[in-house]
Amino acid sequence: MTQDDICFSTAVDLARRIRERDLSAVEVMQAHLAQIERVNPKVNAIVTLIDGDKAIEKARDADKQLASGAEVGPLHGLPIAHKDLEETAGIRTTFGSPIYRDHVPTHDTLLIQRINQAGALTIGKTNVPEFGAGSHSFNPVFGATLNPYDTTKTCGGSSGGAGAALACGMVPIADGSDMGGSLRNPGNFNNVVGLRGSPGRVPVVPSMNAWSNLGVKGPMARTVGDVALFLSAIAGPDPRSPISIDVPGSTFAQPLDRDFKGVRVGWSPDLGGLPLDPRVREVVSGNRSVFSDIGCEVDDASPDFSGANEAFQTLRALNFAMAHADKVRNQRDLVKDTVIWNTEKGFALTPDEINRAEVLRSQLYARVQEFLETHEFLICVVNQVPPFDVEMEYPTEIDGVEMETYIDWMKSAYYITLTGLPAISVPCGFTNDGLPVGIQIVGRWHDDFGVLQLARAFEQATEVWKRRPPVATES
Repeated sequence: MTQDDICFSTAVDLARRIRERDLSAVEVMQAHLAQIERVNPKVNAIVTLIDGDKAIEKARDADKQLASGAEVGPLHGLPIAHKDLEETAGIRTTFGSPIYRDHVPTHDTLLIQRINQAGALTIGKTNVPEFGAGSHSFNPVFGATLNPYDTTKTCGGSSGGAGAALACGMVPIADGSDMGGSLRNPGNFNNVVGLRGSPGRVPVVPSMNAWSNLGVKGPMARTVGDVALFLSAIAGPDPRSPISIDVPGSTFAQPLDRDFKGVRVGWSPDLGGLPLDPRVREVVSGNRSVFSDIGCEVDDASPDFSGANEAFQTLRALNFAMAHADKVRNQRDLVKDTVIWNTEKGFALTPDEINRAEVLRSQLYARVQEFLETHEFLICVVNQVPPFDVEMEYPTEIDGVEMETYIDWMKSAYYITLTGLPAISVPCGFTNDGLPVGIQIVGRWHDDFGVLQLARAFEQATEVWKRRPPVATES
C-alpha cells in the first residue's frame, strides 16, 4: 500500500489489517507521520507532536504485542491525536490559552485511558479555540487552523484541529467534545463525521460538575463505521460519572446494517424558522430525496423549539461561571473577550433566571419526546452557515438576520444539545464554491446506535465522504 492508500483507508480497514498482520503498525505510523510532515504546515491542525522516533517505537511495541499472540484492543496500532482540551500525562495540554502554554499534565483523563487501553497510539494534540469557546479554532498560543477544502476559511470548532487532521489523512480517528456543537460543527466544516452521543455514553472523568449533561466527549472519523468502531472503545459506564449509561461499548461493534423501509423521519432543515445561508439550504435540501430513496417516510415536521435559545444561553453561562471564575477574576488580561463575557453573564444570573431555564428545557424535552413518538428521527442542518472567513471571529449575520452573540449562528447545533438526544453530523455535499456541508441526524433517547445506522445508510447512498481536500493531494 502507498502512503496515500494507508492515510485514507478507513480506521476499520486499518485496524483489521494490523490485527491480521497484513500491515504493520510501524508502516501505518510511518505513513501518518510523513503525511503530517507534508500537510500539517498548510493547515495547522496538529499543534503538539511527539518525537517521531518515540512514535515509531510505540508502533514497534504494538507489532511485538501482536506477534506474541496477546489479545489486543479494537483500536490497536491506530495513530491518534487528542483534542487540546483533553489532559494527557506527559504531553503538553494548553486548552488554547496562554495561561497554560507550558502545562504538562501528570494524569490522563478517563477518555485517554480508554483510548490507550484499546490500543491506539497517541502522537499529539489537535488545535482548539481558547478554552473551547466558540466554533472557530484559533487561539493566541498556536494561531488558527485552516479549512483543508479552502485555506482562507475556518475549520470550525471547538474540535476543529481534529476535523482538519482527519480530512487531511493525518490521523484515522480523533477525539473531541461538544457542548454547543463542537463535535458536529467541525465534522460539518471538514467533510468528516462527528457524533454527539447521549450524555453519559462516554463518561466525563474527571469533571467539576459530574451531573452536567450539556457537555459530552466523543468520536470523530471520516466514516460512520469508523466512528462506531471508536465509540465501541470509549463508551461504557463508570461509577465516577453519575450520569454514565450502563451499556457496554461493545454494543457499537455490532453491524450497522438496517432496513429503513417505512421508518418515519421529520424533515426540518431550519428547525422551524432559523435563518440559513442560502448555500447551506440548497445543499441540504437536495438530500431530502436520499432518505426517501433508502425507504424512509419523510414528513416536513419539527418539534417546537420555543425557549431553547434562552435556556441554552443561561445554562451555558452558568457552566462558564463555574469553569472560568478564577481565571476571569485573577488573570483577566490573559483571557479572550468572549470567554470573559460568557463567564460574567454567568456571574450575573439570578435564581429566577436559572429556574426559568430549567423549566424551559424541561418543557422543550417533553415536546421533543412527543414528536419522537411518531417520528424516529429528526433531520436538520448542522450549521446555519458554510465555513466562513478565517479572519472573522464569528458570523454576525445570516441571510440578513443579525446575530446577537458569538454563538448565535450555532443555534441549529445547540438547540439539539439542549434536548440531550444523540445527534450526528454526516457529510452531505458541497456548495458551488467547494465548501463542505453536513446534515444532522437526531435520534430518540439513548438511541445512539439507531443514529449511527441511519447515518451509515445515508453515507452509503451519497458517498460524499470520499471527496478529499486539495491540500491533502497537492505535492
